[in-house]
Amino acid sequence: MSSERATHPAGDIEGELYQKRQKIYPREVHGIFAVLRTAAVLMLLGLYYIVPWLRWDERQAVLFDLPARKFYLFGMVIWPQDFIYLAALLIIAAMALFFFTALAGRLWCGYACPQTVWTEVFLWMERKIEGSRSQQMKRDRGPLTAGKFGIKAAKHTVWIVFSLWTGYTFVGYFTPIIELGDKILTLDTGPWETFWVLFYALATYGNAGWLREQVCIYMCPYARFQSAMVDANTLVISYDTARGEPRGARRKGIDPAAKGLGDCIDCSICVQVCPTGIDIRDGLQYQCIGCAACIDACDDVMDKMNYPKGLIRYTTQNALAGVATRILRPRVLVYGAILVAALVAVLFGLVNRDPVGLDVIRDRNALYRETSDGWIENVYTLKILNMDETPRIFDVEIEGIDDARLVEDGDGVEVGAGSVVSYVVRVQVDPDELERQSTDFRFEIEARDDATRSAEESARFVGPRWLGERR
Repeated sequence: MSSERATHPAGDIEGELYQKRQKIYPREVHGIFAVLRTAAVLMLLGLYYIVPWLRWDERQAVLFDLPARKFYLFGMVIWPQDFIYLAALLIIAAMALFFFTALAGRLWCGYACPQTVWTEVFLWMERKIEGSRSQQMKRDRGPLTAGKFGIKAAKHTVWIVFSLWTGYTFVGYFTPIIELGDKILTLDTGPWETFWVLFYALATYGNAGWLREQVCIYMCPYARFQSAMVDANTLVISYDTARGEPRGARRKGIDPAAKGLGDCIDCSICVQVCPTGIDIRDGLQYQCIGCAACIDACDDVMDKMNYPKGLIRYTTQNALAGVATRILRPRVLVYGAILVAALVAVLFGLVNRDPVGLDVIRDRNALYRETSDGWIENVYTLKILNMDETPRIFDVEIEGIDDARLVEDGDGVEVGAGSVVSYVVRVQVDPDELERQSTDFRFEIEARDDATRSAEESARFVGPRWLGERR
């Protein structure tokens, strides 16, 4: 067995399983897809770093206030009762991923995945400090000198500072970011704030600075199950084997047909620009993140050789095989239908969301008590939730029990904007009006200044056992 491993054409099998990672130096590339990736990076990171600083009515516009169990999204306050929308958003995100993958492969990975976005930024900083791909490779092969140490130290310092700012911004979505900044300057952050700033900074530094393609190849599950969502009609980045083979080097101006060659000049530029280090000419691979850097690089080479562009391009396996491509197919229609339905349902729910909530809790310490005038009394605690940004006064009424008395401690109850108030009331009923021991009724609340701000909740009135026996 050991001799077989030693003569294996790919090398030692154990070496394949536990081979030390070889650093990938992606070559800088220019082109239409590079512009699209840069635009996506600027837009997504711009949103990430700017949104926590936006203000809305004297508060942070987007804030996930976990201690208060309230999520602020500009003019909207999301409460725990609204977490059904979170489930719906997760369904929408999943369906969008499935839908776009079925249409055009790993668009998410190539343009919007946080790993891709932050890695692009770290690569940009690395090129600005260390130079081009060839300069980086030459420096890394050389001995450790003072100049090399200084350049490496400068790069890692910039990476660490950027990562710490990223961690600070992340926690700023949960703790008001200005308040968090004051705490950091005075070294007064709490243990959880300190932990998450450092943890998120370390995750950014480690994933985007060191692990890079390892996250995509070995850690991300999407690379494994994407094959269940793509088929021969899915747009994927592919090398046109029929046009490119047989590949071979040649001088510019030589007719490849006369030499018995295809259009591929075997320059390996497509491999040099790949952030995961694969050769797209070997066919569709799970390591491909769909960034399209190889398309830009190959098109540039084809231009220089005066060959038509598109040797590597977005196409389908059917198109390469000369078979008609079907864009509208069952899986696309199903994913699209579910996605549209979920979006419509969420938008309808948000537009028609009732900003007033009411919960009723009956006092269970005593089932009932008898008042001095012989009436039966139950005590209830009303939890009134005002999800509006305007404080309101609510009037309370009861329906469903004839001639019942509602005893309150005041005239209505005031509930502040985005607040919950516990309001204790007593319901008294003449036993002659009760037909059974347990009677269902309901509480109704209505804002004095806006009748549309109302809610109702069912409750149960409990009396003595003899009421049921009397009837």
